[in-house]
Amino acid sequence: MIPPQEASARRREIEDKLKQEEETLSFIRDSLEKSDQLTKNMVSILSSFESRLMKLENSIIPVHKQTENLQRLQENVEKTLSCLDHVISYYHVASDTEKIIKEGPTGRLEEYLGSMAKIQKAVEYFQDNSPDSPELNKVKLLFERGKEALESEFRSLMTRHSKVVSPVLILDLVSGDDDLEAQEDVALEHLPESVLQDVIRISRWLVEYGRNQDFMNVYYQIRSSQLDRSIKGLKEHFHKSSSSSGVPYSPAIPNKRKDTPTKKPVKRPGRDDMLDVETDAYIHCVSAFVKLAQSEYQLLADIIPEHHQKKTFDSLIQDALDGLMLEGENIVSAARKAIVRHDFSTVLTVFPILRHLKQTKPEFDQGTAASTKNKLPGLITSMETIGAKALEDFADNIKNDPDKEYNMPKDGTVHELTSNAILFLQQLLDFQETAGAMLASQETSSSATSYSSEFSKRLLSTYICKVLGNLQLNLLSKSKVYEDPALSAIFLHNNYNYILKSLEKSELIQLVAVTQKTAERSYREHIEQQIQTYQRSWLKVTDYIAEKNLPVFQPGVKLRDKERQVIKERFKGFNDGLEELCKIQKAWAIPDTEQRDRIRQAQKTIVKETYGAFLQKFGSVPFTKNPEKYIKYGVEQVGDMIDRLFDTSA
Repeated sequence: MIPPQEASARRREIEDKLKQEEETLSFIRDSLEKSDQLTKNMVSILSSFESRLMKLENSIIPVHKQTENLQRLQENVEKTLSCLDHVISYYHVASDTEKIIKEGPTGRLEEYLGSMAKIQKAVEYFQDNSPDSPELNKVKLLFERGKEALESEFRSLMTRHSKVVSPVLILDLVSGDDDLEAQEDVALEHLPESVLQDVIRISRWLVEYGRNQDFMNVYYQIRSSQLDRSIKGLKEHFHKSSSSSGVPYSPAIPNKRKDTPTKKPVKRPGRDDMLDVETDAYIHCVSAFVKLAQSEYQLLADIIPEHHQKKTFDSLIQDALDGLMLEGENIVSAARKAIVRHDFSTVLTVFPILRHLKQTKPEFDQGTAASTKNKLPGLITSMETIGAKALEDFADNIKNDPDKEYNMPKDGTVHELTSNAILFLQQLLDFQETAGAMLASQETSSSATSYSSEFSKRLLSTYICKVLGNLQLNLLSKSKVYEDPALSAIFLHNNYNYILKSLEKSELIQLVAVTQKTAERSYREHIEQQIQTYQRSWLKVTDYIAEKNLPVFQPGVKLRDKERQVIKERFKGFNDGLEELCKIQKAWAIPDTEQRDRIRQAQKTIVKETYGAFLQKFGSVPFTKNPEKYIKYGVEQVGDMIDRLFDTSA
C-alpha cells in the first residue's frame, strides 16, 4: 500500500502538468486563429493581383503584335534597298573597271584580277536576269579584253624572264651528281619568285575563269626554245673551250660506274682530238638535257594544271630531244662509214655514248609520253647494232689483214696490226659491260633476251680470244714473208711477247681467262718456241767449231796438210759466220729489254763455251804461219759482239 504522503504528492504533480497542457492548448488555438486570418488576407491580395495582370495582358499583347509587324516591314524595306543597290552596282561595273582593264595588269595584277572578278559577276548577273540588256554586251566585251590582256601579260612575263641557262651553270648541275661530298643541289631559278607567283596566278585564272588553254601552248613554246638554246650553248662552249684549254670536264662522269676503267685510258690510235671533244660534248648534252628537263617539269608542275602537265611537258622537250636523237643518229651513221673504211678507232666513239645513254635511260622515261620514251631505246638499239658490227668487222679485219711486204717491219719488231689490235682490246676494258651487252644483243638464242652480266662477260671474253686467235694466225702468215727463219722467229717472239705483256698490264688476261684458262701459259710456250727457233740460226756458226766436227790428231805429232786445212776452214767458217750474223742481227730489234738481255745472255753463253773449248784446243796448235789471220777474236770479244745484237745504236 502506497503511503498517504506519496499519493498526495503524486496528485499535485499530475494536476500541475494538466494545468500546463491546458495553457499550451489555449496558445495553439490562438495561433491557428491568427494563421487563418493571415491566409484569408493573402488570398484576397493574390486574387486582386491576378485580376490586374489579366487587365495588363489584354492591353500589351495587341501593342506587341503591332511592333513586330513594323519591324518586319522595316527589314523588308532594308533588304529591298540593299538588293537595289547591288543590282545598280552591276550597271556601274563597266564604267568603274574600264580604265583599269584598258591600262592592263602589268605591275598591278592583284587589283586587275579583282576588277576581272567584278566583271565576271556582272556578266553572270546579266546573263541570268537580263540577257537582252545592252549592259551584258558591255561587260562581256570588257571581260574578253581583260582576258586577252592577261594572256598577253602571261606571254610577256614568260618571254622577258625566261633566260638561257649558262654552260658553266649546266656543267655545275651535271657534275653535281658526281661529287659524293656535295649534298646541296645546284638550284636553277628559271623565273624570279615574284614573277613566278604572278605567272601561277594568271594561269590559274585563265583555267578557272577564262576557259583558256592557249597559254599552255605559249608556255611550252617559250620554254622549249630556252631548253634547246641552253643545250646548244653548252655544245658551243665545249667547242670553244677545246680550242684553248681543252675539254672542261671529263666525259660521261664515270665515277660510281661498273664500267669505270681501272687503268688510265690509252690514247686511241689515229683519233682526232676534235672527235673526243664531240663525244664529250654529246655526252654532256645528254646529261644536261635530263637535268634541265627535270627542272622544267618542276617549274611546269606549278604553272600548268595537273591533267595537262604530261602533254605540255612532252611538247616542251621535243625540239631538244629530237636534236639529241638526230645527233646520235649522225654518230651512228659516221660509225657505219668508219667501219667501211676499217677505221675502228672512230667507232669507239659509240661506246662511251652508248654507256651513258643506257645509264641515263631511267631518267629519260620520267613524265613523257610513250612515243617520246621510244626514241631513246631506238637510238640505243642502233648504237648496239653498229657497235656489234664494228666488233665483228674488227675481228675479221685482224684475220684478213693482207701480208704486204712493204708493210712488214724490217727489224722484226712488233707489227702495227698487233699494237692496234691490243690498243683496241684495251679500250674495250673501259666499256666491258657495254661491249658485252652489244655482243649479247646480237645473240638469237632465247637466253640472250634476258642476258645477265655474267653471260655478257663470257661473250666478251670469247670475242677477245677470237681476236687474239685471228691475230696469231695472221702473224704466223706474215712471218713467212721473211726469208730468214731467224728473223721470222724474232718477229713472232716480239709480237707474242708484246701481246702477253699487254694482256698482263691491262688486266685483259683476267678477262681472257674467263673462257681460256691456259692462255697465259700458251703464250709463254709460243715465246720459248720462237727463242729456240732463233737460236738455231747460230748452229751454222757453232757447228764449225763443235767437238763432233773437229779433226782428231795426236798431241806432239806434226799435222798433216789436210788436218791443217780443216782447222783453217773451221776458224774461217766461225769467223765469217760470226761476223755475218752479228752484222745482220745487229739491225734486228727486241724492244723488251728483259727479253733482249735474256736472249743475248743465253746465246753468248752457248757460243762462248763452244768457242772457248775450240780455242783452247786449237789456239796453240801450229796449223798456220799466220795465226792472227785465223784467230781473230778472243772469247770475251765474241761475247762483246753478241752483246751488241739487236741494238741499232751500237
